[in-house]
Amino acid sequence: MHISRILDSQKISFSFEFFPPRDRAGAERLFCTIRDLFALQPSYVSVTYGAGGSTRELTHDLVLRIRKETSLTVVSHLTCVGTAREEILDIMTQYYNSGIQNIMALRGDPPAGQHQFQACPGGFTYATELVAFIKKHFPDSGIGVAGYPEGHPETPNRLKEMDYLKAKVDAGADYICSQLFFDNRDFYDFRERCILAHINIPIIAGLMPITSLKGTLRMAELASGTRFPAPLLKSIFSAPNDQEVENVGINWVTNQVSDLINNDAHGIHFYTLNQSKAALKIYESLGMTALSRLNC
Repeated sequence: MHISRILDSQKISFSFEFFPPRDRAGAERLFCTIRDLFALQPSYVSVTYGAGGSTRELTHDLVLRIRKETSLTVVSHLTCVGTAREEILDIMTQYYNSGIQNIMALRGDPPAGQHQFQACPGGFTYATELVAFIKKHFPDSGIGVAGYPEGHPETPNRLKEMDYLKAKVDAGADYICSQLFFDNRDFYDFRERCILAHINIPIIAGLMPITSLKGTLRMAELASGTRFPAPLLKSIFSAPNDQEVENVGINWVTNQVSDLINNDAHGIHFYTLNQSKAALKIYESLGMTALSRLNC
């Protein structure tokens, strides 16, 4: 189903993101996770690329498997990294022929060892170009783009940042999915600034529960610019073990979800890290029946 139809038909959407495993055992573990989360009736799921587009074929295989073996609507990530226009056209043609209609269009992070993004010969420099290309050749596609509630790490000028986001919308984006954040005030401010910039497409809130101290430190390293509120850090660093850290992280995101629902968020997207436990506990804490009613 086209992503716009899904988002338009639901008061609030709930979705999950996965990354492609690198071996058969990982793939089977992931499908156990997907089966667990399928019971929560997500609005859609998405599948990422690895760093630098390194898992393109794995992404493609996982997207097709989800399409064939489940009734889930799947959104495949597609980046500009190391991919020329002809390759993009070929990938999109394969997706189109396989019934994959929805794409998350991203510029992508530079490959390892490359400090600044450089377009490959015949490739795209900006996500805006990728969005426009997809819309030109596959006008029926549903396209998502990324938003940065705390600011894009490569764009310190916050006014220019909104101009760049508006350009992606004008090129044909159907919705925005935010990078992860831990303070809902950042999301609400971002949403207001989108309105001021005449951006009127759905904005989905991206959330990731913290599950371990090591994971927190890695998140701080990889999610450049992510702000960790002091009360959250205090609770994490005072937790006696990772089980308690996980409880802190789940409780924090549960409160975020509850607040987002009460403040009319258009959708909530969970970055799952291919695990179901945190999402299941969040749903349980909020009451699955209540969430189901929101989607009627």
